[in-house]
Amino acid sequence: MAEFFIDTDTGQIATGRQLVEGGIADLIDGPPRPWFKIKGSGDATTLWYAVMRKRTRGVHIGALCIRHSDHHASLLRKGWEEVPHAAIGPQPI
Repeated sequence: MAEFFIDTDTGQIATGRQLVEGGIADLIDGPPRPWFKIKGSGDATTLWYAVMRKRTRGVHIGALCIRHSDHHASLLRKGWEEVPHAAIGPQPI
């Protein structure tokens, strides 16, 4: 269960815990810009939720949606990409 963040410059996705463990964020203040919290359930798991991203107007935006839902299909049709589980973490994309 995690809160997910997106680096709006690169599109990299990471969990809050990964950012803290990587020394990028602290527990009180959270991560600095360009990391931005993706709106969604604070107890989301990648078992049920897909982490999505899209580049628009020069920045990356992120979303969480339930896998295999109508909303998930709609985002894919609109050019969003699902971020693979193995790509989630504060490493270069």
